[in-house]
Amino acid sequence: MVKRVVVAVLSLGCLWTSPILADEDLLARARQLFDPIPLAPPALPGNPATPAKVELGKKLFFEPRISASHAISCNSCHNLGLGGADAEPTSIGHNWQRGGRNAPTVLNAAFNLSQFWDGRAKDLEQQAGGPMVNPVEMASATERVVEQIKGIPGYSAAFAAAFPDDSDPITQANVQKAIAVFEGTLITPNAPFDRFLKGAADALAPEQKEGLALFIAKGCAECHNGPNVGGGMYAPFGVVIKPGVEYMPANDRGRFAVTKDIEDQNVFKVPTLRNIALTAPYFHTGKVWDLRQAVALMGASQLGDQLNGEEIDKITAFLGSLTGDQPNVTYPILPPNVSTTPRPEL
Repeated sequence: MVKRVVVAVLSLGCLWTSPILADEDLLARARQLFDPIPLAPPALPGNPATPAKVELGKKLFFEPRISASHAISCNSCHNLGLGGADAEPTSIGHNWQRGGRNAPTVLNAAFNLSQFWDGRAKDLEQQAGGPMVNPVEMASATERVVEQIKGIPGYSAAFAAAFPDDSDPITQANVQKAIAVFEGTLITPNAPFDRFLKGAADALAPEQKEGLALFIAKGCAECHNGPNVGGGMYAPFGVVIKPGVEYMPANDRGRFAVTKDIEDQNVFKVPTLRNIALTAPYFHTGKVWDLRQAVALMGASQLGDQLNGEEIDKITAFLGSLTGDQPNVTYPILPPNVSTTPRPEL
């Protein structure tokens, strides 16, 4: 059963009223709530990684020709040079259409309980197929994706190497499997917070330690916990105070669209805070560009706490410690078109 918070502050915030702790006590408390990002990519159930599959997935991640216009790739909205997001309130898709929600980061996405803001994809493999066929995003029909890739002869050997047991390896399912395996490698270990969790007390500056203490004491860690400091549960947006319509538009009912459960209205997957300093703008609407403003809004709407300026500064400083080593990805050389390759749809 997926855990979902429906109250503002639970036992953690009530039991611990003072945010001032010795390093060893703060570390012990943090280790109860968080885990460091591992140094090696996680295994994806039912989709084992091989070097050939990862390499193919990387090419497909950067491949714009799986979109109808041949202009949009996975990296367009999940830019690996921009923290795995796109620095847009909502992403630009086919024919300059705007998506309905802010693009979440792809970095460390393998550690999330599900994908998309509403959790409609159970894993990276399922998520990879959604944007391809979405008319607002890549706008390619499923059969068009396969037709397009089969029309690029250079992909034939790559798919055969990645899926050696398949007699006809170029399939939509295998496209999604390969992309998912590559995305699973996009992790950001060795953040200052990870080093702190592993016992390096000086990995966090004093203000960051005070921010961590406040983050726990105020109740932020009730939802933002685990290795991804979020991404592990669903929660209503506006538990105590409903944000304005610019942050919570009436036409987006969150997870309710997936489950049809009335209790899931305005419920969203809690986002990861890993690399949060790199991925403005914030929230599913992408309406907040200032991380300090985002901290203040969450304090008021989720916890009913009007954080003061010093508290906001310290929590924001702690969030800066969640930026890890960014993936070092060499841009792939993609196989060229031939005269029979399907043309873009303009």
